[in-house]
Amino acid sequence: MTPVRRQRLILILLMVAGVGTAATFALNSFNDNLMYFFSTTEVAEGQAPKEAKFRLGGMVVEGSISRPNDGIMVRFDLTDFSKVVTVEYTGILPDLFREGQGIVANGRLNKGGVFVAEEVLAKHDENYMPPEVADSLKKPAQQAKMGK
Repeated sequence: MTPVRRQRLILILLMVAGVGTAATFALNSFNDNLMYFFSTTEVAEGQAPKEAKFRLGGMVVEGSISRPNDGIMVRFDLTDFSKVVTVEYTGILPDLFREGQGIVANGRLNKGGVFVAEEVLAKHDENYMPPEVADSLKKPAQQAKMGK
């Protein structure tokens, strides 16, 4: 092998190794930031990850909103009309947040099975519902029809 060919081969191998390393870092970063959506039924049945962040969606249960210690911490229940999950959020809720409304919350489960939200997202008009929430609300209704 001539010296010129050897230099080209080394250069090509270094470029392939560099591209491979960059791709590995990009995929690891993407995987770390990936958040899956779970319905309240899936969370109540233990299908949600215990340590990882995920999205939880459902309807806010009427009469479930409480503010312990009169602070900015809020507790409320979410449901998909099948199972209920308690959510805790510390912060200012969106203006459109209210009982009987579909929301999506980002966070993780604590050891007691309570979902601790880092962010709460509410719908932006009367007709809109996040697609994930709409789909998760349809599943229990379809299962109830099939079970009858």
